[in-house]
Amino acid sequence: MTNIIFSRKEFEKHLKITPEIQEKITLFGTPLESINQENIEIEVLSNRPDLISLEGFMRSFKKFLGKEPGLKKYDLKKPEKEYRVYVDKSVKEIRPYTACAIIKKINLNDEKLKDIINLQEKLALTLGRNRKKIAIGIYPLDKITFPLYYTSKEPKDIKYTPLGANHELTANEILMLHPTGRKYEHLLKNQKRYPIFVDSSKKIISMPPIINSELTGRVDTNTKDLFVECSGTDKNAIEKTLIIIATSLAELEGNIHQIEIIDKEKYNTPDLSTQKTKISLKNANKLLGLNINETQMTQLLSKMGHNYKNGVAEIAPWRIDILHEVDLIEDIAIAYGYNNFIPEIPNISTPGEESKESIIKRKISEILMGLEMLELSTYHLIKQEEFENYGLKDALELLDSKSEYKYLRPNLLIPMMRIMSENKDVEYPQKLFEIGRVFNKNSQKENGIEENDNLIISIIPANATEIKKHIDYLFKMLNIQYSIKEITRQHLIDGRTCTILLNNKQIGYFGEVHPNTLRKQGIQMPTAIAEISLEEIYKIIN
Repeated sequence: MTNIIFSRKEFEKHLKITPEIQEKITLFGTPLESINQENIEIEVLSNRPDLISLEGFMRSFKKFLGKEPGLKKYDLKKPEKEYRVYVDKSVKEIRPYTACAIIKKINLNDEKLKDIINLQEKLALTLGRNRKKIAIGIYPLDKITFPLYYTSKEPKDIKYTPLGANHELTANEILMLHPTGRKYEHLLKNQKRYPIFVDSSKKIISMPPIINSELTGRVDTNTKDLFVECSGTDKNAIEKTLIIIATSLAELEGNIHQIEIIDKEKYNTPDLSTQKTKISLKNANKLLGLNINETQMTQLLSKMGHNYKNGVAEIAPWRIDILHEVDLIEDIAIAYGYNNFIPEIPNISTPGEESKESIIKRKISEILMGLEMLELSTYHLIKQEEFENYGLKDALELLDSKSEYKYLRPNLLIPMMRIMSENKDVEYPQKLFEIGRVFNKNSQKENGIEENDNLIISIIPANATEIKKHIDYLFKMLNIQYSIKEITRQHLIDGRTCTILLNNKQIGYFGEVHPNTLRKQGIQMPTAIAEISLEEIYKIIN
């Protein structure tokens, strides 16, 4: 979730804020956080980035109120001859994709300009994963000479005046000296070449994902025509982001002009084609406990900005949250009004009982505590520097984290090492364990995430033999036969590290932590670690 602040004056150019409107805002699924004479603050779910701007919010909210219902379509102008962007192959290993648009004849004031900047920043933070996946640039059209070139150069060959500066800087100077450069320097770290946008007059207009040029990137209230570019690593997300920006800007009385992207193939952006999804009246009534008819469903979907006919809903391209029939049914529920549902206690009775997995985890805890071990419970989130320090190149990132702890842990080793580092001044020996969830990417899963229960054991001071004794005892008490095989594993000492095998399947490892890893954590005592996946154990224990 993210909180959005709108100017009350600009809001009331569309709708007078009455007690009824305040209630409707919350019923729309955007809770009203605060309101005063100057501003109105609402909470927007991370899956509705189309509501981040005032224009985008009003486009959907007015439909919810019954004003201008149904699917809105924009007049999309085909690219003019010069409106082209050439994508050079040199960016393919850096940030390979771009999508662009031109918005003409917009009407800006100070508040609307702030709203555009806020939209740009919020989208780069959320959909763009703080510019890692997507960077966004917005420019006065009259300062740019088409066609454009999305290419790359070595840092020493890049020199321009970044936004907010009064003289030229080299690429590396921007990363070292400019506040925005320092903030996002890690995104280009270790790259031999940096991506840039260059226009036909050889001006560098931007070095994404860092910063625009002062000469071409400053928009003010006198700007009428805009050029918008999105670039990054995820083509689909980039194109969706552009759609949200372009259609929001078009609400400022603007006209959308496509840009021809010339890459391995030619295509025009933005693509405002609508999505069509089947939806069953029977399923909607069953899931919601309602008894609406086809006419009513048409009206309810229309209030949420959709067209509906003969079992098919037509969905706006900026509604990137609609992925399945159930998402449309959720929209029906919002349009119907959660306050209109009658609460009912279901006429069923189900005896509650502890799950098999919970029983096994509790038993493991009891066994290890019997060995005088202390159980930990750490947060699921870790910092970027933590997983990078352990040689991991990627981790699942939260969209809108308010802290530096914004990545889901892929193992229990990282938080355990953190705890041991924080407790290095505590009396030894230390015998610790944790049973907890770990999260990894898996394209075979419906949501792309695989969750597993892991067990980690740590003993200080100890060697591999000592921790194996604890594993032996644990598996004996669980009545499980296992085997081991010597392996090499990063951060552990060669010759003192083994994999744990269950029915010839690797389920974990144990060994002694390498002195270099201990040194980085400030730990001065020899340390032994074991980490075991519990998923296979769940399968064989009755």
